[in-house]
Formats: sequence, C-alpha cells, structure tokens
Amino acid sequence: MDLEVGQVIKLKKQHPCGANEWEIIRTGADFRLRCRGCSHQVMLARRVVEKNFKGFIEKT
Repeated sequence: MDLEVGQVIKLKKQHPCGANEWEIIRTGADFRLRCRGCSHQVMLARRVVEKNFKGFIEKT
C-alpha cells in the first residue's frame, strides 16, 4: 500500500473527538498520525493502519 507523509486518510474507527480523518506525519514500520479534529498524535503499527484503512481524503 502506498501511503506517504502528508496524505489524509480515513480509518474505520473514529477518534473520541468525533473525527475520523488522519494526516500521516511519519511512515515506516510504525505510522505517526495526527487527528484532523483535535490535532492529537498517535503511533500505530503499519499492519494496524493498513487493516483499518478505509480510503483517502486528500492525496498529495
């Protein structure tokens, strides 16, 4: 799967703030994602992100 820094993706589960749009900050074995609703950052394993990936919001 081609996910790059700067892209905005949609995941299956939403963040507790109500947003389900995430901006990719860092890629590798783990992803660092920033919530577009409240700017909270999380680290998730690549396989977790690929499993929960639902679609692209913005591609850069």
